[in-house]
Amino acid sequence: MRTPDIFVKGLGTYVPETVPIEQAVAAGRYPAGEVELHQLAGAAVAGDLPAPEMALRAAREAINRSGHSPTDVGLLLYADSWYQGPDGWQPQYHLQRHLLGGDLLAVEVRQGCNGMFGALELGAGYLAGTSGDRPRSALLVAADNFGTPLIDRWRMGPGYVAGDGASAVLLSTEPSFARLLTVCAVAVPEAEKMHRGDEPLFPPGPTVGRPLDFTARNADFKREVLADGTGTAALVRIHQRTLMVVERALDEAGIDIGDVTRVAYMNYSREIVEQRCMAALGLAMSRSTWDFGRTVGHLGASDQIVALDHLLTTGALEPGDHLLMLGVGPGVTLSCAVVRIEHTAPWLG
Repeated sequence: MRTPDIFVKGLGTYVPETVPIEQAVAAGRYPAGEVELHQLAGAAVAGDLPAPEMALRAAREAINRSGHSPTDVGLLLYADSWYQGPDGWQPQYHLQRHLLGGDLLAVEVRQGCNGMFGALELGAGYLAGTSGDRPRSALLVAADNFGTPLIDRWRMGPGYVAGDGASAVLLSTEPSFARLLTVCAVAVPEAEKMHRGDEPLFPPGPTVGRPLDFTARNADFKREVLADGTGTAALVRIHQRTLMVVERALDEAGIDIGDVTRVAYMNYSREIVEQRCMAALGLAMSRSTWDFGRTVGHLGASDQIVALDHLLTTGALEPGDHLLMLGVGPGVTLSCAVVRIEHTAPWLG
């Protein structure tokens, strides 16, 4: 979806202190034999700090950096991958109570690791469809704390560890330091079992105390592929549709792959980032954000936005540069967005 006249007005992040991978190995939490294989350095661990509180901190930073007032926000989208608090309670209202007030639409976005991409598309559509003389804005947040009994962050999935953190984006129709050129998504629904494995749909796992283990579910899917080949076509299609969604995004942004300065992919192992993303796009690993992502872990729906903030803060993105953000989530969904840096972010100038 082309997003003309949609700008990034503010960014906010909250990433707690990291636990080194060596410490996890010494504690018997991470397999020593996978350290060299995956080259992950650690994971951000929030302790008992609730995800909605991390989201609130990131949201406050985004609004403060933007120069806007919380009352300027007309839409709140809250993306998450894991439990946020008590069952039957929704986290977006925590931000309304403590930051925004109740005079706006607030919605939780449940799209797993691609939740922020869904929020970008929904937020841009909202801003494009509203009218009025004043600039309009939408606040998008994502947050997760994976330090719960039903998840082992160090063995959560093949080739990655789970990190805690939050991110926030204030989208606006008012010109700003970065422009959102496009955001788009495709799905490969025939691969939905990749993240489900052989688990039954009912009763839901958490209601009977079943842990979340994407490594085991992925192994179930691979056994099915080897047994009858039904999943092989799905795996091929994931690769094909990854390239397709990138091509669509580049076309809608009006640029070529050579115009992409940096790529923010999932915070996965080196071999996954290189094989599934950078080599597939014909780009060197030096243009990825893997060196940073390996230090904090996979931050749920926040990987790409936290990477964007890191690139801006370190000066790795400058005016005229393009960032391609690419994500994959259960479904299987494949999402892509392109951001162009117009000038130095005001809080960095």
